[in-house]
Amino acid sequence: MREIFGIPIEGWSLPQVINHVESAKKPVWIVTANPEILLAGRQDSHYAHLLKQADVRLVDGFGLWLATFGKTKRVTGVEFAERLLQLAHEKKWRVGLFGGTVGEAEASLSDVQRAYPELSVLAEQGGRVTASGEEDEVTEQARGRMMQFSPEVLLVAMGHPRQEAWIFQHLQDFPLLKVVVGVGGTFMFWSGKSRRAPHVMRSFGLEWLWRLIVEPYRWKRIVQAVMVFPLLVIVDKIRRVG
Repeated sequence: MREIFGIPIEGWSLPQVINHVESAKKPVWIVTANPEILLAGRQDSHYAHLLKQADVRLVDGFGLWLATFGKTKRVTGVEFAERLLQLAHEKKWRVGLFGGTVGEAEASLSDVQRAYPELSVLAEQGGRVTASGEEDEVTEQARGRMMQFSPEVLLVAMGHPRQEAWIFQHLQDFPLLKVVVGVGGTFMFWSGKSRRAPHVMRSFGLEWLWRLIVEPYRWKRIVQAVMVFPLLVIVDKIRRVG
């Protein structure tokens, strides 16, 4: 296991984490870590503490994989979420889709049902959730319906740090839960609101370049992930050695 900014990174492969989910005796909370999430943890000690409470931290972003000197396996949030759907179909587990921006959860539900017609899935967008995980009335009601549904797989798309704070507060609300994951922008892809990078670009870790091309307004976030993050990792390592 490696640490970035004091946050442990398991960086397991997809088969490793799926095996862990299948064999675990309690709900498994998984963070799909990327440079943005870790930079936020570096700046906010409370958020860093939340990230440490998760059971497994996968390596999502290419920049994070480089920061581990390629000694971890990279599993993107979308890839992992799609594998969990396959697992749920095999095991006949119920799946909850929670969060996303307007219409994303419902559109994602349609996409999932096309792929797995027999899968039991509930989508709830909810309302507002604060950075500390506090719900408004709409979100509280949506969570109540999700609790009644009682999923074994729960995919939470609120963006960081909201999704991690919300998961930390409500993990125990779902007694049959096998795995919960903060999936960030996954619903954007499933709903068709955003296109994934071509496979060849994904294979070379160039999703950031694709997002810069199709979503240039994200340039500041991309610079943070591609340029600032590696520099701060190096600085942090020098300080630790010194």
